[in-house]
Amino acid sequence: MASPLATTSSNAITRRFDALQKESRRALVCYVTAGHPDTSRSLAILHALEEGGADIVELGVPFSDPIADGPIIQASSQQALEKGMTYDGVLNLVESARLKVPIVLFSYLNPVLAAGPDALVRAGDAGASGILITDIPVGADPEREQWLGNSPLAFIRLVAPTTPRERMMEIARHGSGFVYLISRLGVTGLQETTSTSLPETILRLRSTTSLPICVGFGISTPAQARSVGALADGVVVGSAIVRAAEESPAAVLALTRSLRQALDA
Repeated sequence: MASPLATTSSNAITRRFDALQKESRRALVCYVTAGHPDTSRSLAILHALEEGGADIVELGVPFSDPIADGPIIQASSQQALEKGMTYDGVLNLVESARLKVPIVLFSYLNPVLAAGPDALVRAGDAGASGILITDIPVGADPEREQWLGNSPLAFIRLVAPTTPRERMMEIARHGSGFVYLISRLGVTGLQETTSTSLPETILRLRSTTSLPICVGFGISTPAQARSVGALADGVVVGSAIVRAAEESPAAVLALTRSLRQALDA
């Protein structure tokens, strides 16, 4: 597998983390599903995330079999598909939003492959800065991984809490932008508490890479964001924001602001 290439779009993520580090602040990474609840409100929600203080937006590409996602995100993906959202529709949404913060496409492999060999280049042209593929572990498909790693997008890799240190090192070496550390085993979703082993897992991962570490899965409240932000370089909030998106863009704005204030406290 080739190492990821440095490109203008992927460097937007690096620049964001560099700026945050200079200010001793933590990154707020917010996930929403493209096309949920519908295309027009999806666009308004992206703007609400930026206005509320998100540093990076993870934009989910709807997929019919999102096995890593819990019921809230699964339902949002199904709703977006029923409304006609496609990979090209996701890129149109990115282009229309014109956000000043980096956008990372969050997808399973099949929708990206189905979009054609130029899918990643078109995503960069539309304004995306990174891509995260949930179902392609390091070494599983070297040809596809090389395609992803050499694209204009930062290739964000996932690390599980049970991953051995040597494997963590390999995963981080074949990724760029930041490392997404899953806080617990299982699917995405709301969680009242974080794992007691999380501090040790973050320390173990930090010993293997100089990339920023962002922790996700189960973080849903300002208090949780503040607690995890004290340990990591950033936090990822998904299901709670998707649930707020079901209500209104104003609810997304309010939740994002509260998360931002907790991280900055």
